[in-house]
This record gives sequence, C-alpha cells and structure tokens, in this order.
Amino acid sequence: MTRGFDLRARLTDRDSRGLRRGLSSIETVGERSRVVDSYEQCSSSDEQLVFASNNYLGLADDERVRRAGARAAEAIGTGAGASRLVTGDTPAHHALERDLAATKQSERALVFSSGYAANVGTITALTPDVVFSDAFNHASIIDGCRLSDAEVVVYDHCDATSLEKAMSERARDRIDESWLVVTDSVFSMDGDVAPLTALCDTAERYGAWMMVDEAHATGVFKAGGGIVQREGLSDRVHIQLGTLSKALAAQGGYVAGHEALIEYLLNTARSFVFSTGLAPPAAGAAREALSIARDGTRREQLWNNVERLRAGLESLGFDVLGETHILPVLIGDRSDAVEFADQLREVGIIAPAIRPPTVPNGTSRIRVAPMATHTTRDIEHCIAAFETAGRECAIV
Repeated sequence: MTRGFDLRARLTDRDSRGLRRGLSSIETVGERSRVVDSYEQCSSSDEQLVFASNNYLGLADDERVRRAGARAAEAIGTGAGASRLVTGDTPAHHALERDLAATKQSERALVFSSGYAANVGTITALTPDVVFSDAFNHASIIDGCRLSDAEVVVYDHCDATSLEKAMSERARDRIDESWLVVTDSVFSMDGDVAPLTALCDTAERYGAWMMVDEAHATGVFKAGGGIVQREGLSDRVHIQLGTLSKALAAQGGYVAGHEALIEYLLNTARSFVFSTGLAPPAAGAAREALSIARDGTRREQLWNNVERLRAGLESLGFDVLGETHILPVLIGDRSDAVEFADQLREVGIIAPAIRPPTVPNGTSRIRVAPMATHTTRDIEHCIAAFETAGRECAIV
C-alpha cells in the first residue's frame, strides 16, 4: 500500500494532453534578449525581440529604476527581514505607498509581497458572504474567492447585464448578506476592458462593494493610474488593487482605498501579516518607475507602438482581439498556435502560444505585448515575422 503521490504519472498525463511546460530563460529583461534553454549555454547566438513580457513601459532594465533599487538596498538592506508588523516596515514602503495612494486618488495604500498575495489576502480578510466574479478573472482572484469560503456567483465576462440579473435574483430572498463584486480592469489574455462604470452602477443599486484589479493597467493609463482613473471612478471603487511587477518593473502588489480598509487589512490579511515585508529595493525601484510612468513620455511611446503593431497585424489579415496594449492574435487550434510560436522564434520573435486551459478550446492565440522601448524597426520586424509565420502555418 502506498499513500504517496505518483508525480511521474501526473507529468506523463500532462504530456499526453499537451499541458506540460518547461523553463526557457532569457539573459536580460529588456526588449531584446538571447534565450537560454539551459544554464550552461544559449540556444541562439543572436538576440531575439521580446514581445511577450508584461514589462510594458520597458523600465525593468532602465538605469534610473536600477539606481533607485540600488539606493534602497544601500540605505536599508536587500530584504525587509521580517513581517512589517514586526521589524520589516521601512521608509521605502511608506514612500511608495504615499505615491501609490496619490496616483490611485485614494486615502491610503498598502503594499504586499505580490499581487497574488494582495488578492488572496484582501478577499479572505473581508470574508464576504457572496462574491460576484467575472468569468475571466485572474487565478489569484479565483483562489481568493475559494479561500474566503464565500459563495461565488460567476457572471458573464464583461457583462453588466449578467451581473444585474445575478444580483436581482439573489436579492429576492437574501437581505443581510455582504456582497463583493470583483473584476480585472484589463484582462491579460483578451486585452479587453471591463465596463467599470456599468458595473459600479449595478453594484451601487444593490449596496455591494466594488473591487478592481488593475494589474495590467497600473502605470499605463491616465497619469500613471489605471482604468479606474481613466474613467473617473476613484471615488466609486472601494478597493483598487494591482501589481508592481508589470509596468512598474519591480515586484509586489498593492491595495489602495480608504483609511479604514487599509488599517483593517494590515491587521487581518494573512498574506500580509504572516509574510516578510516587500524587499526595500523592490519598493525603491517601483516608486521610481511609478514616477516615470506618471510623467507620460513612456506611456505615449507605448501607445504609439501598440497602434502601429495592431494596424500592421490587422493589415495582414490577422484577427487581433482586445482594445488595449495587449494584442492577442487569434490562431484557434492548439497545435497550430504552438507551431506558429515556434515559427516566430525561428525568425527572432519571442511570443509564446497561449492555449487551453488558460484560454477556452478553439481560441488558442499568440499574446503579443509590445514595450515602450521597442523601436519602429522592432515593430516592423515583428509584423514581418508574423507574415512569414502566417504563410508557413497557412494561417493567412
């Protein structure tokens, strides 16, 4: 008798279903890099253009951001050393939180060790009776809902009418429940945007709280904020959440909201209370990146690249989803998407295939994410690579 775990069998099963993945490292985190398939040698002597990173503003290797991280390490240390409720609270954390609160137009902010920890910690700390969750929400939101023990009602993706219907049916015989509506603002696999104004209208009609995850929007939209700021909804969204690891080029997550919310979370969110504080260099780097994002020049460069790349891909006949800086190019079949990604890599573009179960069956895609630091020549190279791969794979 064995009560252990047959992990080799599980891996074999993943292989048979085309779900097994491996690590393929890159040498640098900028807009171009060599790919390292092993730690001893590179698979190619040539640099490849990276069109798959969430480093949207190209700040992860920016010298100003590097220096800010180094200054924090020199002044404070490389790690916080303990939970922030013990001895891990530093000036770097407070300076970043002040800037985040100002950017998100909220009373206060709190940084966590990751965006995942921020989502899980916030939802579980609130202990809602019911969570109304968008069908395409991020895994960290889904896991937060599971761990909260709340009843979860999934409404149709980006559909305020579906949310209204679910709330109306629930409200007939449920009076004394706490309700939380949770949605991403920009959805990472589809590049579309939640109808936040309509969702806020619906939530307010039923007295529910609104929580918006701005992971893929923070730093990219109005004044370095997100969709909440672009739509002028800062005073209607109770909980604004996001990451520091994408456009802000560091590590960690944050929650922004009113004073009582933040004070409550720092006392009750287990992923905050029982985790070592965010590393001071990450806090210093994120603060500098936020300052650069608020300035606007990098954001303008990003959106110019997005516009050129979308127009070029669509002119070739590709179906490009979404309306944001994330450009999912629909391929359809899983194996076709994998072959397409391999063809792109052959001609110098890193843009892996996204396939089930990450996306629904029949909607496998290449998720293209330009950076602000890509040049016009880089964008043209990407378009030409898609044309070549499209011919090789008989997609266009």
